[in-house]
Amino acid sequence: MAKPGKASEKPILIDLALQGGGSHGAFTWGVIDRMLEEKRFVIEAISGTSAGAMNAAVLADGWNKGGAEGAKAALDAYWRRVSAAAAFSPFQRTPLDKMLGRWSLDNSPAYLAMDLLTRVASPYDLNPAGYNPLKPILEEAIDFDGLATSPIKLYVTATNVRTGRARIFRNAEITADVLLASACLPTMFQAVEIDGEAYWDGGYAGNPTITPLVRESDATDTILVQINPRERAEVPKTAAEILNRLNEISFNSPLMKEVYMIALLRQVADPGTGEGARWASMRTHRIMTEKLAELGASSKLNAEWDFIEMLHAEGRRAADQFIAEHGNDVGHRSTADIDVLLQEH
Repeated sequence: MAKPGKASEKPILIDLALQGGGSHGAFTWGVIDRMLEEKRFVIEAISGTSAGAMNAAVLADGWNKGGAEGAKAALDAYWRRVSAAAAFSPFQRTPLDKMLGRWSLDNSPAYLAMDLLTRVASPYDLNPAGYNPLKPILEEAIDFDGLATSPIKLYVTATNVRTGRARIFRNAEITADVLLASACLPTMFQAVEIDGEAYWDGGYAGNPTITPLVRESDATDTILVQINPRERAEVPKTAAEILNRLNEISFNSPLMKEVYMIALLRQVADPGTGEGARWASMRTHRIMTEKLAELGASSKLNAEWDFIEMLHAEGRRAADQFIAEHGNDVGHRSTADIDVLLQEH
């Protein structure tokens, strides 16, 4: 393990790769909240999808206004707004779930009704006005014009409905609609139109996308904050469990392909001096928690403040553990075992 850095040493540039996952993004908030307290790390760029994209944009806007402390305050204010708005949502835990400490909405009458309706009716039928309660929250929380001049590079992924390909939106292109497009689940919301094209959740094409971090960032350390479990010990049996696992696999697949490319190029004797060399030299790290795997998919729609606080605290704990175990490795070596992917091919 590398020796701890001296106070006079130059800060280490890092990139963040932030997955999406509804209210589970509060875990990512906790990770970021803790990482912003580490003066030895400087965030160069962030690639985010869905809730990860929203965390990224709020962070960058807060940084513009007040550095690390401004970013921390902006994220806190954003998640409080989200939770306050959720108090009026029909999707609420039952009294029994609250008594037993279950965070899922599996027994919520409104959630069950919505789940059944979305199997036979589209959001164009159920929500013809295309209203999304997150839009006014995002418009209040973020100065989108200011993102164009942010020192933090942003990459937000959305999936083009027509082509099925990912589109990466950069700082000056990011608007509330772009963030909503990145989080647009097609069974719940109408596709978001941007520049004449319709977009769905970016998780189908990149959750998040690593390529721009390799090609356009000066950092060579990428920290992935993973929300969706890559593996599960048990085979899903119920309809809800099967659908949840299918979504996890779908949303993880594009990311795994890019990480596989990094692992593969590391094995090449001479990756060259161009883009291949950049992929091969990328150091990868991962922050995650098993606690998210214990939560059902419906809990991603639960934005009660107690739940948000619990996820935030778990994110800080996971980041704390990463810093204690691997903080001195950042800038020197990878800590995520991605070479195991080569053994699976």
